[in-house]
Amino acid sequence: MSTLDSTSHRPRRLCSVAAALAAACAIVLSATGCATTTSSAATEPTGPAATGAHRTTPAPGRTAPAVPEPAALAGARVNVGEGATVGVGMPISVTFPRPVPEAQRAAVEHWLTVGTEPSVTGAWSWVKDRDLLDGQRVDYRPPAYWKPGTRVTLRVGTHAVRHFTVGRSLTATVDVRSHTMTVTQDGEPTTRIPVTAGRPGLDTWNGTMVVLDKQPRVYMDSQTVGLGDAYHGYYAWAVHVTTSGTYVHQNPNANTYAGRSNVTHGCVGLATDGTAERFYRRVIPGDVIRVTGSKETVAAGNGYGDWNLTWSQWLAHSATRKGGTGPSTRS
Repeated sequence: MSTLDSTSHRPRRLCSVAAALAAACAIVLSATGCATTTSSAATEPTGPAATGAHRTTPAPGRTAPAVPEPAALAGARVNVGEGATVGVGMPISVTFPRPVPEAQRAAVEHWLTVGTEPSVTGAWSWVKDRDLLDGQRVDYRPPAYWKPGTRVTLRVGTHAVRHFTVGRSLTATVDVRSHTMTVTQDGEPTTRIPVTAGRPGLDTWNGTMVVLDKQPRVYMDSQTVGLGDAYHGYYAWAVHVTTSGTYVHQNPNANTYAGRSNVTHGCVGLATDGTAERFYRRVIPGDVIRVTGSKETVAAGNGYGDWNLTWSQWLAHSATRKGGTGPSTRS
């Protein structure tokens, strides 16, 4: 479905939903945006925070950086829950209740420490979140996707420690020209699915996105995005991939048009014959959704569009301008 772009004020190529944050979405951290989504089955924990995104444990003893600990870390929020298993595309995303001044950002990076088993190079980069101010979000990612099985430890200064594990590798590549989605798991193409993507003028975002969360049913209302009465109602098996409202979801129009033409308002539609449900049940937060053959590339801060930046571009937005490696102490 489509939504309005906050800068150009013209219809964009994205799905949108029409209510305030539902309970399932409320636990997803501010880094995901997760705005205007609602579910009829909010009891199903499917987001990265479902295993305890707000639950923290005291950080163990460690060697402190030479710079004083910034006060901003006391209110920091992390997008991945303690003990979670995520897909290979999931960045660590830390958000703050107020913008961090540029003069303090290097200190924040020094006190946000990441360890991995095995050792992985990675770096922090300040991302302009679609729904936040500049300086309210900093993300961490490696130069390429995480390797399956990597164990990650994040320490938020002296305030908290968070552990998570990277699961199997799954990437779904949507080719809007051939109207197909190819699912690749652990390097092997396993499934080719007919789809229908955004119609001309409401084109699906191009580029690399990451699954934010998923819900069995999401209510979508075209009036919230300036498209009149084009659509309103519940859509099933909704996999959420941008904060502006792009989903991969079940769409009855896919029964006719999947594999043939693009007719949606910006989302990726899957047929009602079980195709959408099977894809829904297969993916987890952090899995990668790539769209090729479309037009404008999704912004880094519209969900987790981090992977649309090259490594040099990523480092250019770091206050310390460098990546690092280090073993993890899993305490």
